[in-house]
Amino acid sequence: MLDRREFIRQSLRAALLSTVGGAVPILALPSRPVFAAEGSLLAVRTGKNIEQLVIDTLAALGGMENYVKRGETVVVKPNIGWDRTPELAANTSPELVATLVTACLEAGAKRVRVFDRTCNDPRRCYAQSGIAAAVEALRSERVTVEYMDRRAYQKLVIKDGQELREWEFYQPALEADRLINVPIAKHHSISKLTLGMKNIMGVIGGNRGVLHRNIAAALCDINLVVHSDLTVIDATRILVANGPQGGRAEDVRQLDTLIASPDIVAADSYAATLFGFQPHDIPTLAAAARRGLGGIDLARMRRV
Repeated sequence: MLDRREFIRQSLRAALLSTVGGAVPILALPSRPVFAAEGSLLAVRTGKNIEQLVIDTLAALGGMENYVKRGETVVVKPNIGWDRTPELAANTSPELVATLVTACLEAGAKRVRVFDRTCNDPRRCYAQSGIAAAVEALRSERVTVEYMDRRAYQKLVIKDGQELREWEFYQPALEADRLINVPIAKHHSISKLTLGMKNIMGVIGGNRGVLHRNIAAALCDINLVVHSDLTVIDATRILVANGPQGGRAEDVRQLDTLIASPDIVAADSYAATLFGFQPHDIPTLAAAARRGLGGIDLARMRRV
């Protein structure tokens, strides 16, 4: 049986092949990608040693081998959006990213690609976040930290989009065998929080600012197209105010927590509670549940 990522890849190929005369390909996907009826797997661990924290969290989910198979190409998608150093909690922890990349390699990944469409200058973001240095220190020929290639975006018609009828998506993120989504948990001035679903905005093109007019519906449309095989939320440090950019040490809370799930909505729902919210308080999560993108009922989740 096809998994959702493979289904999207095949649908994308079919759309591209059927397009003639410069028309925008139409990507037809199920409007309600049904998720586990029995409740989503969710792993939450705490600890001050990030490497051990990753090992423990992945082990609870059966290991990275459950999500990455030998010979696959994997995208690891952190938040590298801001020209900020790690202690300010605007970007994903570089140690966390490097440890997850290592886990993908150990699972047999043929290639691991790390990238993000940044908000500030990409070279400064990649350097200041510490992520480029941490990943490059692995010294693996199978791993690359890449700047986004502006020629690699593909405009698609989203057949069942509610806010977005068409948008540009980064093809390497769609074509990869697996995508590991690694956001940092942060306050956001418009959407209340930025977590896994919003982190996927880093693999789309176009004017992202206009999406905030109806961000909940737009994020559902985007996550309908870009499937995260595993979401690992960095809550080792969280940003509780002045997000998403931050910049003040007093807005950072040290929680030493990692949240992981194959259900992006479930992972985001648990992360919301770290800020004192219930999942239905976050419009994006409420919309995602209505559209069948995942589960927000914390009581039904299978904690492992």
